[in-house]
Amino acid sequence: MIKIIKWMWQCIDVIITVILASMIVLVFTNVVLRYGFSSGLRASVELSRLCLVWIVLLGAAVVLRRGEHLAIAEFSERFFPSAVPILNRLIWIVILISSGMLFFGAINQTMANWNNISPLTGLPTALFALAGVISGLLIALISLVRIFNPHWLMDMEDQE
Repeated sequence: MIKIIKWMWQCIDVIITVILASMIVLVFTNVVLRYGFSSGLRASVELSRLCLVWIVLLGAAVVLRRGEHLAIAEFSERFFPSAVPILNRLIWIVILISSGMLFFGAINQTMANWNNISPLTGLPTALFALAGVISGLLIALISLVRIFNPHWLMDMEDQE
């Protein structure tokens, strides 16, 4: 099970890397075409925006799993050290609720916009909201695990 989960997160890292590389190539090509040849790729702005949305939302799940997100814990650790485990679980419950709202809202937007096709790219505009569906689901799963076992997903690299 651990190997499958590690493989899934490695695939997400590769997907983010591929999206970022394609976004860099797309934007660079468009800049060269625009300023060097007075032309450009019409769909590049929309595609780069779509890539950025996917990078941000998938990246949010990745950094949450790794524990690299912004957290301010000095106050609670200094003044309430015995309450830190309880406070952490409450935080994970809030994250679970928030990611559930993201998930269900993004599903509604995905369903509502799946038949709206962009005239520039020919892609459904629901692909923007689909990133929220996947990110919300991943964050919800992470928070569910962390409610019951706070360090399991972070220590996964040490487990085999």
